[in-house]
Amino acid sequence: MIKDFPTKYDEILARIEQIDPVKYGETRNFTDGDVTYLSPYISRGVISTKQVLRSLINRGFNPKHIEKFIQELAWRDYWQQVWIAKGDGINSDLKRDQPYVENEFLSHSIITAETGVSAIDHGIMHLYSRGYMHNHIRMYVAAIACNMAKSHWRTPARWMYYHLIDGDWASNALSWQWVAGSNSSKKYVANQENINKFCRTNQRGTFLDVPYEVFDDFKVPDVLRDLEEPSFFTELPSSSNVEIDPSKPTLIYNYYNLDPAWREGQRANRIVLLEPSAFAKHPVSNRVLNFTMELIQNIPTAQVFVGEFADFLEKYNPGYLVYKEHPLNAHYHGQEEPRDWMFNAKGYYPSFHGFWKECLKDMATRR
Repeated sequence: MIKDFPTKYDEILARIEQIDPVKYGETRNFTDGDVTYLSPYISRGVISTKQVLRSLINRGFNPKHIEKFIQELAWRDYWQQVWIAKGDGINSDLKRDQPYVENEFLSHSIITAETGVSAIDHGIMHLYSRGYMHNHIRMYVAAIACNMAKSHWRTPARWMYYHLIDGDWASNALSWQWVAGSNSSKKYVANQENINKFCRTNQRGTFLDVPYEVFDDFKVPDVLRDLEEPSFFTELPSSSNVEIDPSKPTLIYNYYNLDPAWREGQRANRIVLLEPSAFAKHPVSNRVLNFTMELIQNIPTAQVFVGEFADFLEKYNPGYLVYKEHPLNAHYHGQEEPRDWMFNAKGYYPSFHGFWKECLKDMATRR
């Protein structure tokens, strides 16, 4: 059962305290598993991976006993490090051309949740109604779109990101590429038996109800042949005037940094910058934007400016600016502060395995 996603900061912090990292490691791959539902808050920068790990350590968990949970948090930091290193390169096939591509669109039956695979269709409807999809369902959908319908990953990935309240473009785009085989050595596929196991279903007779060797020469099934090019547009609120006290520093928040505890208690102008250019590049739905606007309410004295960074500077001449590092902030000016990374592993690692080895070294020194 997918939980509701509260937007009040105290409820979000309470959710961190409710994590059972041991049970998570045992059940996370099942759609009814004990997952944390923290991803929307990590993606929006309301909380950090380091903050979650620190909470578990403070509760007495031995890192060695909850390594699987920590590893999954580390994936988030890893994808961000790849984005920092590669920039817009993550918008194209990263390691090799996606194999066996026949189109640049998305199957109509995926968009309408009519693939005939009940667990998949149910997951897509949850995506539309709740803005969330279990990670295993995301992998299945990506495999169907890219490796069964033979669509290039980019349009399907933008479709999913558009609807996800926990959308992180690095995690989303690079995970789709991993499934599609452009960011990995092989494509990811799953048959109906696998889906039945992890989704607690017992369906038979679908186009995925085949042995794995069939995927070596898989023909696009009829149900996936009709294609669409979905349209994506973010309807940002109208811009209103903000008030700037020039005697105070100005803290710049944005879609990827909505941390209510950032410089908590400091007298400062707190501006949430919503740049139309950023949302034109990575559009999100009204549901996702409304969720974001509710999270903004947790930032004391926050004011929202809808416009470009350069327009904000020209209009208000705010003086001393501070912002947190992020790949989308390269055009910002002022004092850049580092994000709360879990470990000291930085830079580009071609594989998560290499990145995780560095994380383990760091973790060993802290025990």
